[in-house]
Amino acid sequence: MIRGVATSIDATGPAPLETAPAPLEMRPPRVGLSLFWRTFFLLSLLLIGSIVAWLQTFRALEFEPRAVQTAQQIASLVNLSRAALRYSDAIARVSLIKTLAEQEGVRILPSKPTDVYMVVDATSLDERIADELVSRLGPGTVLASSVNNEKGFWVGFKIDADAYWLLMDRNRFTKVGGRTWLIWLITAAGLSLAGAAVIARLINRPLKQLSFAASRVRDGDFDASRLDEKAVTSEIREVNIGFNRMAQQLAKIEQDRAVMLAGISHDLRTPLARLRLETEMSVADADAREHMAADIDQLDAIIDKFLDYARPDHAELKPVCLRDVIDACVYAVQDQSDMRINVDVSKHLYVLADEVELARVVSNLIENARRYGKTPETGIAVVDVAAKARNEWVLLKVRDHGMGVAPEALPNLVKPFFRGDAARTAATGAGLGLAIVDKTVQRMGGIFALANTSSGGLAAHIKLQKPKAQVGPGAGEPAQPRPETVH
Repeated sequence: MIRGVATSIDATGPAPLETAPAPLEMRPPRVGLSLFWRTFFLLSLLLIGSIVAWLQTFRALEFEPRAVQTAQQIASLVNLSRAALRYSDAIARVSLIKTLAEQEGVRILPSKPTDVYMVVDATSLDERIADELVSRLGPGTVLASSVNNEKGFWVGFKIDADAYWLLMDRNRFTKVGGRTWLIWLITAAGLSLAGAAVIARLINRPLKQLSFAASRVRDGDFDASRLDEKAVTSEIREVNIGFNRMAQQLAKIEQDRAVMLAGISHDLRTPLARLRLETEMSVADADAREHMAADIDQLDAIIDKFLDYARPDHAELKPVCLRDVIDACVYAVQDQSDMRINVDVSKHLYVLADEVELARVVSNLIENARRYGKTPETGIAVVDVAAKARNEWVLLKVRDHGMGVAPEALPNLVKPFFRGDAARTAATGAGLGLAIVDKTVQRMGGIFALANTSSGGLAAHIKLQKPKAQVGPGAGEPAQPRPETVH
């Protein structure tokens, strides 16, 4: 059976090709805000709360004194007009009324029983003015917004037994509020939110740059991960300097590892070559010589596995014909008598990958299927290789018809040096085959997963990116796929 998987898609159910592999860790979805929006939201709440508190304070400190002042002005004007009319004769009264209308914009008209008037609206300021006027002018005072369909600020008062109307321009006593306040509040809120957005962006920009640099380091691109060491803010500058030093140390460690592995490869293979030569020349027993040569070959293969696993994480991706890579891998094992490979891959299907790395992945999967996926009845490993395009992805499936793997062992099989029970009885490798596959597929921006199939055997799923030129409905799909069998 094939060893290793990122996670199990379904431990007991079928694993169809059309089904995308499960992610590496199955976690419940989380709905969260980015740091920018969280900062913006909190700043917005603070600013809106401040505006509301300021408005309530202003209403308490400004509206009440303004109402009292307005009532005092109106009451003074009414009292002065009443006194002037009371102590003037008929001829002087006409002249006085005319002068008030021309110079002060105040009209005084006699009140008639047939007058139709409308009381002023009971808004907060007008109500406070009305109460103050009634207390100053007496209980017979009437405030109206229109008299006989003529709009204005009307005050009804009496001089002895005669009733009069005093008309003033309402704009002289316009209360603070209404549309003016709404416009100013909307303007202040808009400017405050715009300022909050700018502040949030300035705060989060260094974190965004740090996140991008960390992702570059994760992908092994140390040159693109350098941060600005001359930032204005001292804390950000110290973080950037520390991160750059860390990236430099990691790059140096990576270089040292590559040099060390190259040295190990050379130092170990030289004595292995001498051992092989000594075995061929000095061991007389043909059977012993054959076993010793096999052990040397196994050691050489283990060295290759270690080198493959320790390769740098950066891979140069380009469009690769998937069928050509699979054909090359199948050709290398076509003379094996204990396996049969069925290929169902279009010749026009391309993936975005490193051709050498992709060939190593397919070869490892086929080799694992040959070793551990043999059908118990025949002793032959039947391997099915199929691929289809789905939107911007290509799904590749390599499955065998062996015994499968225990469901509880599936999540551990891509761990380096992990072996299942069946593998331990014939441990001819280093336990890195599927760990290399998983690491290589992730390096190429794909997903690797494995699941037991309901009909028996194990299916390895690989999800790779499709080149942008082929992304689209049905792009890369074979018109009439024809399976081919290689014995």
